[in-house]
Amino acid sequence: MLKVGIIGCGSIFTMHATSTDHLPNAELVAVCDVKPDRADRAAEKYGVRAYYDYKEMIEKETLDVVHVCVPHYLHPIISRYALEHGVNVLCEKPMSIKLEDGEYNVRLAKERGLKYGIIFQCRFNNTSRLVKENLDNGTLGKVISARVTLTWCKPDSYYALSDWKGTWDKEGGGVVIDQAIHSLDLANWFINDTPVRVQAHLANRGHDIMEVDDTGEGFINYKGGATLSFWAMNNYGCDDPIEIRMLCENGKVVMSYDEATVTLNDGRVLTAKTGDDNLYYEGGKDYWGFQHIREIADFYDAVENDREPKISGEEALKIQKLICAIYDSGRNDKTVIL
Repeated sequence: MLKVGIIGCGSIFTMHATSTDHLPNAELVAVCDVKPDRADRAAEKYGVRAYYDYKEMIEKETLDVVHVCVPHYLHPIISRYALEHGVNVLCEKPMSIKLEDGEYNVRLAKERGLKYGIIFQCRFNNTSRLVKENLDNGTLGKVISARVTLTWCKPDSYYALSDWKGTWDKEGGGVVIDQAIHSLDLANWFINDTPVRVQAHLANRGHDIMEVDDTGEGFINYKGGATLSFWAMNNYGCDDPIEIRMLCENGKVVMSYDEATVTLNDGRVLTAKTGDDNLYYEGGKDYWGFQHIREIADFYDAVENDREPKISGEEALKIQKLICAIYDSGRNDKTVIL
């Protein structure tokens, strides 16, 4: 049994704790939060020990895996501390705000012989798998052009509830790094090529109490000729389904997290819908994909069998580099050559 600790008992905590609680090869033994009431509630619910200092938890508990579920700016700091103390790390996205912090932890994990994974659970959706499989096996051919559209609702009241969201120093951005990152990761994963040129524009058009982007749009060129366009904003009246569209050599793709349709040039139509793992995440949100358990199970298996997890830190550097380039381009009004 892998001994597991979770650092951060906020809104994403349930996706990790519930998953760990349902997996047969892991045992949740401790939780930690700087807000004692949250740590105590979580500890009581799962019958584990509560800590208010992550360093104390890591030093006192004999942990095999620590989950990092804290504000963005703390992701690389806590991940580094755990890795330095011999603990495998599964961290929520993004791996860091600055690219060099993520790169440092990837090197550190390799040096220590530890597993370092980053949560991008939407890759595990049935919809994503259908598209990826038909790209990898050549059925769709290469991606020619792709686009990502996200229109969600995150009003000032959403930011007022947080002491870190909506800030450059703690969140690292807004709609791009927090909401659109999953869809951009999927599109980048599908294209499976090296981005070489990024043009982006960022704006805050609908918020008074936060300083980061609520709107982002851009155009990305890839080495092999593919292009990716994106438009993301959180000023809409509700959280509409995200849409990813792709034109490929042998067909087209239209997908959201919930359903995907692959229409091939020869007339075949392939479809998929999000699977039901019969697992209820109390307080969880469906646009997180509801597939945390699949990625967490993969990470635990990677630890047990000494292999790389499907979304390792090294793999996550691909989208981290792209996100950082988008912010560099958008904030400095320039084209970024990678």
